[in-house]
Amino acid sequence: MDDADSALVDRLAAAETVVEVGVGNHPDVAAGLVERGVDVTATDVRPRRVPDGVTFVVDDVTDPERSVYEGADVVFARNLPPELHRPLRAVARRVGAACWFTTLGGDQPTVPVGREQLPGGETLYRVSEGPG
Repeated sequence: MDDADSALVDRLAAAETVVEVGVGNHPDVAAGLVERGVDVTATDVRPRRVPDGVTFVVDDVTDPERSVYEGADVVFARNLPPELHRPLRAVARRVGAACWFTTLGGDQPTVPVGREQLPGGETLYRVSEGPG
C-alpha cells in the first residue's frame, strides 16, 4: 500500500461503514479499511474481485440502487472522473452520508469541496454542503 492509500485508510477508518464506488482492480483502500474494523461495501459497473471481508455489489452510481448505500457513513471514490462527481454527491446526499473522492491528475472537482493534500501528492476532496 502506498502513502496515499495509507493516508486514505487513516482518514476513512474513523467511519463505521464505507461504500467505495468504482473499486476497479485497486481494492487496497477497501482492504485496509476492513483490517481496521470498518464495514466496507465496494461497487463497480462490472464484477470485480475484492479482498475477504469486503462486500461487493455491481452498481452504477449514475443509476444507483439506494439500498447499497443506505447506512453508509461515507460514500467514497478513488480517481473519480468529473462526470461522476455530481452522481456520487447525489447518492451520498440521498442516504445522509459524507461524500469524499480523489480525482485523476489535473481533474478539478465539479462540486463544492474542501481539499486536503495527502502524502504522495494526491488530494482528498470532501464535498461541502452548498449549491452546485
